[in-house]
Amino acid sequence: MALTSWKIFNFFDVSQVKPPDDTEQLSIFDSTEISSVCSGSESVFVGSNDGFVRILSSTFKVVKKFQAYQTGSITHMKQVNSTALLVTIAEDLLNDPVLKVWALDKLDKKGAGLLSTLGIQNGRKQFPISAFAALEDLSQLAIGFANGAVTVVRGDLIHDRGAKQRTVFESEEPITGVAFREGPITTLYLSTTGRILTLTISGKGQGQPAKPIADTGCGVDCMTVEESSGDIIVVRDDSIYYYGANGRGPSFAYEGPKQLVKTFNQYVAIASPPQASLPSGNSALRAFGGGRADEIFNPSNFALIDTDLKYVAHTEILTSQVRAVFVEWGDLFLLTLDGKLFRYHEKPIQQKLDILYQRNLFVLAINLAQKANLDAMQRNIILRRYGDYLYQKGDYDTAMQQYLKAIDNTEPSQVIRKFLDTQRIHNLIEYLEELHEHDKATVDHTTLLLNCYAKLKDTEKLETFIESGNNFDFETAITMCRQGGYHDQAVFLAKKHGEHDLVVDILIEDSKKYDDALDYIWRQEPSLAYPNLMKYARVLLEHCSDDVTQLFIDYYTGEYRLKKDTVNHAAPSIPSGTTSALPSLSSFIPLAYRPNVASPATSGNQPANLSNAEATEAEAAEPPPQYDIPKPRTAFSAFVDHREQFITFLESCVKQEHLEQNDRVDLYTALFEMYLETASHNNGDEKREWEAKAKGLIDDRNVPIDASNVLLLSHLSDFRDGTILVREQQGLRFDIFRSYTSANDTAGAIKALTKYGPEEPQLYPAALAYFTSSPKILQEAGDELDAVLKKINDDGLMAPLQVIQTLSTNAVATMGMVKKYLSDTIERERREISNNRRLISSYRSETATKRHEFDDLGRKPVVFQTRRCASCGGSLDLPTVHFLCKHSFHQRCLNQVPDGDGYGECPACEKQNATIRAIRRAQEDSAERHELFREALSGSRDRLGTVAEFFGRGVMGVGTGGGE
Repeated sequence: MALTSWKIFNFFDVSQVKPPDDTEQLSIFDSTEISSVCSGSESVFVGSNDGFVRILSSTFKVVKKFQAYQTGSITHMKQVNSTALLVTIAEDLLNDPVLKVWALDKLDKKGAGLLSTLGIQNGRKQFPISAFAALEDLSQLAIGFANGAVTVVRGDLIHDRGAKQRTVFESEEPITGVAFREGPITTLYLSTTGRILTLTISGKGQGQPAKPIADTGCGVDCMTVEESSGDIIVVRDDSIYYYGANGRGPSFAYEGPKQLVKTFNQYVAIASPPQASLPSGNSALRAFGGGRADEIFNPSNFALIDTDLKYVAHTEILTSQVRAVFVEWGDLFLLTLDGKLFRYHEKPIQQKLDILYQRNLFVLAINLAQKANLDAMQRNIILRRYGDYLYQKGDYDTAMQQYLKAIDNTEPSQVIRKFLDTQRIHNLIEYLEELHEHDKATVDHTTLLLNCYAKLKDTEKLETFIESGNNFDFETAITMCRQGGYHDQAVFLAKKHGEHDLVVDILIEDSKKYDDALDYIWRQEPSLAYPNLMKYARVLLEHCSDDVTQLFIDYYTGEYRLKKDTVNHAAPSIPSGTTSALPSLSSFIPLAYRPNVASPATSGNQPANLSNAEATEAEAAEPPPQYDIPKPRTAFSAFVDHREQFITFLESCVKQEHLEQNDRVDLYTALFEMYLETASHNNGDEKREWEAKAKGLIDDRNVPIDASNVLLLSHLSDFRDGTILVREQQGLRFDIFRSYTSANDTAGAIKALTKYGPEEPQLYPAALAYFTSSPKILQEAGDELDAVLKKINDDGLMAPLQVIQTLSTNAVATMGMVKKYLSDTIERERREISNNRRLISSYRSETATKRHEFDDLGRKPVVFQTRRCASCGGSLDLPTVHFLCKHSFHQRCLNQVPDGDGYGECPACEKQNATIRAIRRAQEDSAERHELFREALSGSRDRLGTVAEFFGRGVMGVGTGGGE
């Protein structure tokens, strides 16, 4: 590439070095005696024609001066960097050149510090040295002569242990340059006026003749070594050439004569001599000065070129030719023939970048930053500025590429705002995708990206983004997919991140795939399946009732088992003209809710897959997982408006063993209610069938249903049989009868009266009131009214007055209906009065007789006429004992010992008297127990008689002593 197309910059600050105000210092560079200059180890070394070496400090003050040679001019010098070693070569036309090695740290005023001296041989041919090179350890040195000979010196010159010299190359062309390339093989590069050659001087290939690598040579000082790569740089009148280990490398057109080449950092410094005239036409360096070559290179030119990045870092026209160029203290120095010394200081990288920014040379700035090893943040600043520049030019695609490269240190909002226009949505998508790739995306970025996909309806990119595994906020992604109608993608994301609740929610709420949702629930662990089953039970029962009911049964009976995937023998065929809604997601991971297809691995010699029936049997053979079975009542609310499924569920649950009593009550109560509700929605035989099932639950003694619940449910469902059965079981016969009467069911009331009347007499008074409550009921009752009145009359269930009062509450019953009852009642009452009077008369006469006897015993003597012993039956003989009860005994038969009051009690009357005393004691004890009187009174048919009886027993508080 020609330099005419290269950009020219001013990356160096040039200043003339002013030596100290000292006569000797001022005359150093102005002197014509300077024969050589080199630098190293923080010093500059100046050799002169009189054999002296002057050492200059960073202020260019002579710090040391010593005479290295008595005769001859010091034409070549080399300072071994980071050491105190200096190599000098002096020449005169009468003797061989002399090489000396100096230890600068051992110099004294007399010049002591010389380590070794060596005369350089050239076959006794007196030709000047045209080139010199040495290895850093001074183990090998190469000296080129103007006669075309090259001598290599090997040995320990530092310790003066001897050295060997050998002419390794001879040519008819003068040597213009020598340079070493170190490595496994040490190669010596040679340049003549006509060729460039390589010569192996150590290692494999040593001893072989020199190999030409170019058929064109170069001038003196026009070959140098690039230290970073070890390549050789050669400048000719037409170009700059690079030569490496494999031969010629790149070249760069740079026309014009060359005087000197030197490397400085990454730059190639080239000095061109003055030229009186140049060929007409365009010059390769016309761009340097903006005019023709004769205007640019008159009298001489100096340039610093970066051949790697292909730009000119500095160029200028010198008023005098270049005498020497050297590098030290991080700067490049140029000495002209007129004694001026210039310092070239490279500008800081930021200043160079600013120069490039001003000229909008961002690509070069990026390359320059990379070559300078700037950190990523600084490089990204350049990329961002480059992107802004391209955006302003309207090159949005290229601008986005720069923003993407600088994504790590760029605030995303700065870029996103630029590309919110619909026309640039593709660039925005690209940037948002890269944000997710670098884990720099926020929730808002994910939302925006998914919105862009949705706006473009780009399902393929959406799926690719989801599959990418980028670290994005999956909840936001799911939300956006749901809002955009990408339900399958939302399900995939939720499944991938283990959000089982979201999977079910999307399938039901968005996709309306109820069967798939149920299938997915059925494949979850019990602890995960139960919440979703309860949450969506009503919706699922609405659309897939049978399967949901079975799942409820399995879960609530402890038989829940996870469904397993069954693989079909062949993939389901897809009709022509249709495509899968989610092809890539289906291939990425098998979703539980999508149909299963045969894997390619199952084809060929693989065994046949299990059929669905076989898979079901295999699942049933596995024991169910352990989990806490919930209370059955927790499922009841799910079956609202689904009676048949609820009944199936309840009938399955009640078959379980080891159910808790509370759960059994809940299940049977709910089942009874469902039977009644189902019956109420049917007619005829179906209704009777369901009522029979409900009645069977009540009849079964092992079914624990609370009676109050049965009564309530039967009442609400108008199921009278249920009410009756419960009241029978609870002994609530009066309530049964009252239920018939409240419903005006005369036939039922008569049936209940016939069935329960003997055990519940109080039903007859209630029946009497009911039968006479209305003419219609009285007509329906028929002869039952007479039967009721007869029963009341026979059993004394009601007083006649009460009967009359009951019948008189309305005008239904007539006197003709109760005439016989009244006549019979009056006749019976008359008979009872007559009988009572006879009893009173007999009791009075008996009482009078007893009182007369008591009086006679107290006032008259008693005559005993009994002749036989009441005990043994024998004739009485003395001693005899007589009792006032007219019983007499032999004294020997009494078996009693008389006390102070005589004998105690007649043995014949003792038992009767004991009975009377016991009765009396009982009466006295019961006089304080009023509850006995109340119980007897409440259970008595003749309450007045009961009062009279207790009055006679003394319960009413009438005293028995004291003459009362």
